[in-house]
Amino acid sequence: MTLRALAVLQQVTLICCEDTRHSRPLLDRFGIRAATLALHEHNEASAVPRLIERLQAGESLALISDAGTPLVSDPGSRLVEATLDAGLRVIPVPGASATLAALVASGITPHPFTVLGFLPRKGKEREDHLALAARSPHAVVVFESPNRLVDTLRELASVGGAQRRVAVARELTKHFEDIQRGTLLDVAAYYEATPPRGEIVIVLAGAVAAEVTEDGLQAAAQAWREQGFRPRDIVRMLMDEHGASRNLAYRLAHDT
Repeated sequence: MTLRALAVLQQVTLICCEDTRHSRPLLDRFGIRAATLALHEHNEASAVPRLIERLQAGESLALISDAGTPLVSDPGSRLVEATLDAGLRVIPVPGASATLAALVASGITPHPFTVLGFLPRKGKEREDHLALAARSPHAVVVFESPNRLVDTLRELASVGGAQRRVAVARELTKHFEDIQRGTLLDVAAYYEATPPRGEIVIVLAGAVAAEVTEDGLQAAAQAWREQGFRPRDIVRMLMDEHGASRNLAYRLAHDT
C-alpha cells in the first residue's frame, strides 16, 4: 500500500471493491471510512451506469481489487471504458502488481513479455493458450490456482519442452512469499512433493529458436514433396514453420 493510494482512498466518495468483505479489513487498518460498493464480474454491467451518473454529478470514485491491480485478470474494465466514453478522467494509482513483481524476481528476461492471465480450464481453448505460451519467443506470465499448478507445469513441459526455464512465484508481497526457479520438469516435481497454497504466478521463459540450416530446410522440402505437397504449399510451410526467406523457400521447393 503506497502513501498516494492511502491519500486517494481517504478522499474519494465511494470505493468500488471486488469483494467488500475482503477489502474492509485493509481499509479499517488505515482508518479509511469511505463507503464501499461490491463491483465484480457478476454485477459490473448493471452497476456501471449508476456509477457513471455519480461521476458526472461530481463525485470521486476509487476502484480496487482483492489482490494486485484492477482489470489485470480482475474486474473493472467495463467501468474504465464507460468512464472514458463519458469524457471523464481515469487516473491510475500504481500499487501492487503480481505480474511485475513476479517478472522482476523471476530471473527471466522480462522484456518483452505477454500476460495470458488465468488459462482456460479445459478443451481446445486451453490447448491453444498452452501452445501460445510454448511457442512464445519471450517471457509469458500465467496465473494459476494451487490445485492446478502441477498439471499446468506438466502440460507446458509436454508442449514447450521439459527443460524450459520457469519461475513460480507464490504469495507475492505476503508473509509466506516464495519463488521456485528451475526447469518445468524440476519445478513440477517440487510442487508435486510440496503441494502449494495461496496466490500463484508462473513466469515462463521464452522459447529458444532452433537454428535452421539450409540442409535442414532442404530435407523438410524433400519430405513434403514425397508426401505430395505442391511447390507453392512447400514455399508457404518453409516460410511459416521454419522462417525461411521467400527466395530460399522458392528455390528449395522447386529443387528436384
